[in-house]
Amino acid sequence: MGAAFATQRAAPRRTRAAPLSRARTRPEKTVTVIGGGVAGMSAACALDEAGLRVQLVERRGYLGGRASSYFHPGVEETIDNCQHVLFGCCTNLIGFYRRIGALDKVRWTREMTMIEPGGRPSKLGAMALFPAPLHGLPRLLTAHAFTFADKLSLARAFRAMLRPVAPDAKETLAEWLVRHRQSRGAVERFWKLVIASALNAEIDSIAAPYAAKVIRELFMNSAAAGRMGINAVPLSELYSGVEGLLGKNRSSLHLNSAVERIEWDEEISEWRLATRTGTMVSDYIVFALPFEAMGKLLPHMPPADGAEALARRIARHQHWPICSAHLWFDREITELDHAVMLDREIHWLFNRSKLQPWRKTKGCYIEVEVSASRVYASRERNEALALTLRELAEFFPAVASARLVKAALVKEVRATFSVPPGVDTFRPAATQSPWPNSFLAGDWIATGWPSTMESAARSGHLAAEALCTSIGAPRKFLEPDLKPHGFMRFIH
Repeated sequence: MGAAFATQRAAPRRTRAAPLSRARTRPEKTVTVIGGGVAGMSAACALDEAGLRVQLVERRGYLGGRASSYFHPGVEETIDNCQHVLFGCCTNLIGFYRRIGALDKVRWTREMTMIEPGGRPSKLGAMALFPAPLHGLPRLLTAHAFTFADKLSLARAFRAMLRPVAPDAKETLAEWLVRHRQSRGAVERFWKLVIASALNAEIDSIAAPYAAKVIRELFMNSAAAGRMGINAVPLSELYSGVEGLLGKNRSSLHLNSAVERIEWDEEISEWRLATRTGTMVSDYIVFALPFEAMGKLLPHMPPADGAEALARRIARHQHWPICSAHLWFDREITELDHAVMLDREIHWLFNRSKLQPWRKTKGCYIEVEVSASRVYASRERNEALALTLRELAEFFPAVASARLVKAALVKEVRATFSVPPGVDTFRPAATQSPWPNSFLAGDWIATGWPSTMESAARSGHLAAEALCTSIGAPRKFLEPDLKPHGFMRFIH
């Protein structure tokens, strides 16, 4: 998945930068990576490893982009903007974490607990005794959350997805589910919750090939692929190794440095970037920005053939929100580390007191996630928090007697981009920047993955590979996918 498009890269019209000395004082190649999200960090660290001098530029005062944490003055706590998890199949995100020494800050689990209103639990997860794709079947068959009809329809759907859905299929997930006779319970409690949460969109806005990819990667290819990793420290702390890694090779990190203007000097093939904190020069640029930020930067770029086509591609993307309610109670409300909550507006619970015991919180700190809900995102703060508490009490009765000490509501309205049918036709490749000596990164470029941290990490590695190839020093940074196990080795 992820179409690649061949374009003719045209040199832009020459733009006049401030006079520069034509004597080259920098023998090593310098690359500026614009954007300190996962895409930018993965590109920067890979290029630094390749021996280039990297300047990683981020407009905010911390790293992580849409997967970051910050100090919230209202609750006097460091919180994540929303919960992000990784899975065993996220090989490039894992590779990036390994490169920066962050893997020991991730807690892994092979179980997912689903809770019904009233508190009855069901557990999904792999059983190592059974070969793929049967490793998750025993727990699915014994899950109380699904009726016999639900289980039959899910088995029918999984059987159909043993073979990949054609990447160019025009069918939405909703249409695919109707065609494969999915029961109401299967749709509401699995497809709308688990898969729509993974892709952060409603089922009538999801391309069937991407839904099939999630099913195969998380539930079918292998037990290892579906294990879930949850950060045991604030998200931005995961990236604490980035600055130290860059500093080893004369590379550098520049926070609070928004790029305001970019100019290209054609005579010496050099970029000049004006930021809030000064001017930088660079041989190469990697644009590692979300699609909307890239769109805002375009008017400040030199004119170039292909810039308007890139702008049109960017304009076709749409956002979906993720909201998180951070709740501090005076007592413990559940012993679970995490849970999926069924049949209500709230979706996921993460017990920060258990996942991050170093906080030494009195009582407990709970984070509740709501994915792909524009209705919830439109609610006023007090209304959203009241709804969250009311519904949370339906799953965990202790909420009714607990005192809410403090609360924060975070709305990441630009959390992800949607993946409707045909989305790959407007996802450019890393090499499709309209300007010379520049490359694209970001979860929205052609990675073959939906809007995830894995897609962002892949894009950074793809951009780093393309840049190294362009200077005649090819390197491989893209991590290979996990190989299918069991019977899945023979199903293509």
